[in-house]
Amino acid sequence: MVLPDGTIQYFQEGGMSQAAKTRYKKIAAELSGGYLERQILFCRDFSLNLDFLPLIPAHKYLLDRLVQSVTSEVGRALVGLSILQLCVKAIEAEQSIRLHKGSTAKRDFSWCDGISMRSLDRQYITPVLRKYELLKLNADGFMMTRSLAENYPYSSVYKANIRGARSEWINLVEAIEKDEIVSELALRYLLSQLLNQADNFRRLASQTIENLTLFLAATIIDKGISLSIILRHINQSDYAARLMEIAMHSLMQAMQEYQAFPNGLLKPLSQMRSANKKHGNIGDIELLEDRQIVEAWDAKYGKSYLRDEIEELSEKLEIHPAVKKAGFVTSLEAERIDELVSRCLEIEEIFGISLEILTFEEWVELQFTRTLAEEVATEQELASAWLIAYTESLAQKRRDIAPIDEPCYQWLLKLNETLISQ
Repeated sequence: MVLPDGTIQYFQEGGMSQAAKTRYKKIAAELSGGYLERQILFCRDFSLNLDFLPLIPAHKYLLDRLVQSVTSEVGRALVGLSILQLCVKAIEAEQSIRLHKGSTAKRDFSWCDGISMRSLDRQYITPVLRKYELLKLNADGFMMTRSLAENYPYSSVYKANIRGARSEWINLVEAIEKDEIVSELALRYLLSQLLNQADNFRRLASQTIENLTLFLAATIIDKGISLSIILRHINQSDYAARLMEIAMHSLMQAMQEYQAFPNGLLKPLSQMRSANKKHGNIGDIELLEDRQIVEAWDAKYGKSYLRDEIEELSEKLEIHPAVKKAGFVTSLEAERIDELVSRCLEIEEIFGISLEILTFEEWVELQFTRTLAEEVATEQELASAWLIAYTESLAQKRRDIAPIDEPCYQWLLKLNETLISQ
């Protein structure tokens, strides 16, 4: 790699060198001994002792932009990676933070001077960030993100298309590698910004729940009012597809609280993009009986032609014989419905199930009718419970049943505005 000043750097492929192994061992030992956790606790408990004056404004800007770039859909992996790289450089200054793969196995790609950042992340970084709720990350770690796993050094010419504050991250890497920035100080600054956001989130969550409580106390609500508020929130927010899943799951949570399906158990909300054969899922929302999926609904926001999804469902049903009901819930009216219905009837006959394609409004109507038929709750009770479940899920108050790993701040901010405007 030729740097702007003409300096040439070489990155030799091959098994980890003895020097790299020694560096990796030191880094892993420090992290396993709680290095990152100590940094977080220092920033949290001794914030008045922090002095960020040595950080120049340009570097603060890069770190601020990384934190500000985190949305419900992008940015988390780059912030997590930046924390890992800053930890690595703070612990072992000689280790290049460009070389993210290191292995002694001949079958694996490796740089002689590289280290396995994926292993460090999975064992020591993501678990700590999740523990202190600084980043809502997949439990498998941010290095599972394919765009961070290309066999190229992290540099300005890194080939993968990374979403989020890519240029800021690259500039941070360059500053770290040139020793223009004190890594531990930058790490503390980044952690402090995340802690501030975490505190802000908790305050916003409390405020939103309080506003919902006031709204429910002053309003006689029904299915239509709850549906209107939730639909408005979904359609005005980013990443609406995920919110539709959460809204559907929240209604099922409310139904379960009133024992609308006494023999069934609502499965906790799955992580985004996990409704596939690999994870053993059929849909985004699933009911279990005796640990077997008996009912499954798949949310399809912004999609109206579902032939491929129907064929994929047919394949899943072959390994889930206990299913009695399945369906797709769309935000749009389904296209070519005659074709889809015809295929659904074939699948119903083959597997002996009920298969439906409903709009979100139709699906909500079905669940309210189902609950009222059981005579376990009134329409007002269920409508209130739905709004409470939806709000508390987004506020991270129901992580046992709704473990939402996407950052919810912007969603909650929009919901709070929606409730205030009612």
